[in-house]
Amino acid sequence: MSANESAPGGIDTSTPSIARVYDAMLGGKDNFAVDRQLYDRLIELNPDLPRVMRANRRWQQRVVRWLAGTAGIDQFLDLGSGLPTVQNTHEVAHLVSRDARVVYVDNDPTVVAHGRVLLEDHEYTYFVPGDLTNPAALLSDSGVVDHLDLDRPMAVLQCATLHFIPEQAEAERIMRGYTDRLATGSYVGIVHAEMPEPGDGRYETYLPSVAKYREAIPAFTPRTHADVTALFEGLELVEPGVVPLDDWWPDGPRVTPMTGLGQLSLGGVARKP
Repeated sequence: MSANESAPGGIDTSTPSIARVYDAMLGGKDNFAVDRQLYDRLIELNPDLPRVMRANRRWQQRVVRWLAGTAGIDQFLDLGSGLPTVQNTHEVAHLVSRDARVVYVDNDPTVVAHGRVLLEDHEYTYFVPGDLTNPAALLSDSGVVDHLDLDRPMAVLQCATLHFIPEQAEAERIMRGYTDRLATGSYVGIVHAEMPEPGDGRYETYLPSVAKYREAIPAFTPRTHADVTALFEGLELVEPGVVPLDDWWPDGPRVTPMTGLGQLSLGGVARKP
């Protein structure tokens, strides 16, 4: 949105929203001057960030197409979703399955209010306020259970959310809270930042990128490949497993090399047996 455009009713434009900053990085229009100021600061800290965010979204689009098509999933729970803009889950799922139901969840009241405005005309798509770190409460929330049948297979998406949970044990507890409740045949998709182990040739190269990102968001906690894989405990990984985003069922050969934070992003999908 341009500076002279008014915001929908109830939308706070006095402080930046990370979700709207993300929208700006994806080339979306649902952001304001205050968001673009933070966007500019983040770009100064790490110029690779928009490329990483676009890679995340491309991965999400490929995964949702596969889930709605090949895997036959028609229910999606998108956690910590941010704003549902720029070819997000519902748009991709509905291209494959017109009746697919999508519930977005975010804990930012401004994001929820704005998201609901954006989805007013979208049938089978809903926005629910909730805390993704409390699976028991979220999976019993009327906004979720009124629209998704937890006794049938569904897909839970955690795209770039769990690397803001500093403790590994807590991240694993959160994921168990979801996977234990999911019906057999359900899927989980995760995007997570990777931190190579000391001794890995990439380790020293990555440290400056991680430090820069933590300047803006101190909770950012990349994990080793093994620790990210542990978040899928009890599930069967879909080939090719937990891999760099552009290596998970790519649409074609990579035309530009991954640099900085772009090399840190891992993605994986797994099925509950």
